[in-house]
Amino acid sequence: MEIEVRDLEHRVAAVIDAVNAGERVTLTLNGKAVADVASHGRRMRGLPGALMREQLVDQGRAADPALTRELEAPAGQTLATL
Repeated sequence: MEIEVRDLEHRVAAVIDAVNAGERVTLTLNGKAVADVASHGRRMRGLPGALMREQLVDQGRAADPALTRELEAPAGQTLATL
């Protein structure tokens, strides 16, 4: 869910319901993402790779191709194999 900061005061209940349901809410200012609201109790230590990729690509924030290739090389390896 995405919501403009200026609309937040009128939709607080909907935002809280969405967060309680496990959804992350992105607050925007003039259409630009400025903050995320997430459930306190469901905080993850890290994002699963597929979810991270989906969020980055959907938001147009994917890594540049050279960095992607560089990171794919050691992916899945342990320190002993590196």
